[in-house]
Amino acid sequence: MKNPEMVSKPNQERRLEKETGQSPITSRRRRALLKQTDGIPFEQMPYQCFQEARKVLQEDRKEKLEAIQQQRERIARLKESKVEPQDEGRKQHRLDSMRQKLERLKILADINDPVVKRRFEDGLGDMNKPIYRHLAHKKWLAYKRPLLMQRITQMNVMPDVLPHVEPLVSTELSFAKRRVQHGDIVDSRVSEIAPKMTIQPYDRGERLYTIAVVDPDVPNVEKDGFDYRCHFLAANILISPTSTNVRFSTLDAESQTIIPWLSPYSQKGLKYSRLAIFILEQPLLDPLAPGTSALRSQSLDVAAIKAAGRYTQRDGFILRSLVNSQNLKPAGVDLFRTQYDEGTAGVMQRAGIEGWDVEFKRKRIEPLPYKRLKGERYR
Repeated sequence: MKNPEMVSKPNQERRLEKETGQSPITSRRRRALLKQTDGIPFEQMPYQCFQEARKVLQEDRKEKLEAIQQQRERIARLKESKVEPQDEGRKQHRLDSMRQKLERLKILADINDPVVKRRFEDGLGDMNKPIYRHLAHKKWLAYKRPLLMQRITQMNVMPDVLPHVEPLVSTELSFAKRRVQHGDIVDSRVSEIAPKMTIQPYDRGERLYTIAVVDPDVPNVEKDGFDYRCHFLAANILISPTSTNVRFSTLDAESQTIIPWLSPYSQKGLKYSRLAIFILEQPLLDPLAPGTSALRSQSLDVAAIKAAGRYTQRDGFILRSLVNSQNLKPAGVDLFRTQYDEGTAGVMQRAGIEGWDVEFKRKRIEPLPYKRLKGERYR
């Protein structure tokens, strides 16, 4: 049996992956159930308890739809009402709270629907709908976000690069066909080509983001410490719940890319270098209008930033200064590492980077006399 929707035993799953390269779809329990029901649609499963439960859920959904319609009418009436100029702020605040309640009602209307949950588990959910964004966000908060926070905390991305980051969007980084887990060490020859990134927001509407890739582990011999280096900087990247892919190499050089991709590298003698990727939300231009899914952010003047020259220098790049000057909000973060390997020298030569033949060594610290070996004390 080679149908990924019907295999229900471990040996069949292994044979499917070995012969066809496909992975089984959804849970094993559901695949076994579909195999026994001869192709009957999921919502027509001949189980009395299941059908009775669906009737109860349909009645509840009907009540929620009526509440949604009432809430929409209230929003429309409030929007059309005229108030004094000094009360415009209060009116806008009330409209925002009513829209938030409307979004919650939309989620409650479908949260218990087994067909919705089935489509989400199958990866067929429409991220334009609040219920699928809610389920995806809940799944991300359960495991992947805590794992990300653990990695960036353990590796001291905070506060080395930015003092604080609260991720609101999930990220996935990949070089060519290799997906990189948070904090993975990537071969220098693999990271020589600009990566692709998936940025998944969980709020409705479109926003503009700035992406910065910073290396905080650049050795500085003069001060016996470390400096920053910017490996990539781009602005005005449009992201929405359904438009999530960003290829660093295909961004527009005039209106988006400020600093092009530089191959990550680590000098010989260093343990590794951290490459921190920050997703920075640009300031909002207009509030979300009812009845539309578009939420435009303020566009940054890339030409003016390049002309100023302050944020076009790779060495000594301070991300905190950029965030403060452009009023950016950290919305996401990712991390990978690079270390000196057999391909690093070639990568540095092809990129025209000096120091490919330099090796850093730690200074030997002489021990105190009473800590020296017995024979060394009298030399």
